[in-house]
Amino acid sequence: MSIQINNTKHLQNNGVKVLVYAQAGAGKTTLIASAPAPIVLSAEAGLLSLRDYEIPYIEIRNMDDLAEAYSWAAESEEATAFKTVCLDSISEIAEVVLASEKKKNKDPRAAYGIMQETIQDYVRKFRDLSGMHVYFSAKLEKVQDEMGRILYGPSMPGNKTGQLLPYYFDEVLALRVEHNENNETVRMLQCEGDGTWLAKDRSGKLDKWMEPDLSGIMQRIIA
Repeated sequence: MSIQINNTKHLQNNGVKVLVYAQAGAGKTTLIASAPAPIVLSAEAGLLSLRDYEIPYIEIRNMDDLAEAYSWAAESEEATAFKTVCLDSISEIAEVVLASEKKKNKDPRAAYGIMQETIQDYVRKFRDLSGMHVYFSAKLEKVQDEMGRILYGPSMPGNKTGQLLPYYFDEVLALRVEHNENNETVRMLQCEGDGTWLAKDRSGKLDKWMEPDLSGIMQRIIA
């Protein structure tokens, strides 16, 4: 048997894979414009914020679209013209899969189970795209734990799907919209969890707060 031994120093050659979640209107779609040479896989009717950037996109309306988009990204020569695949949003793509399965299954539990397996499979596939950055956006979910604390994290249909999603990524960032001391609205990416907002940076290269610039963040991680 032949065993291939790899080296962790080459991992950055596989691109940066990042999950960003935010409330509606925070700018997680607009953030795509800051990514290196992006192509968008969109399940939302919310790309108007990117109108001035002339960014190519593929519409995801059903499972076949998702499967074809992955095959295109993984295998086509055309896809090599792009550096970042952006799934906007993985929450909406999961809703598309769930709606499709509900039409096939009378048992809602079966539909949710199939959706969960399908989304987990495609999250792994897109995350593992070789030589490309991948940006996943997600909606925000606000929950209360058994101690009454309010917690924020990425939202997905089905509790288990949302709970598992962050485990697939080394980079999970929260796009926050807050007001500074001058009462000016500011947008920042939170890169470390604080017990209320879920966030993590396994690269160790990011500050707790970073400017909402995907190119800058990705370059800092792979530097």
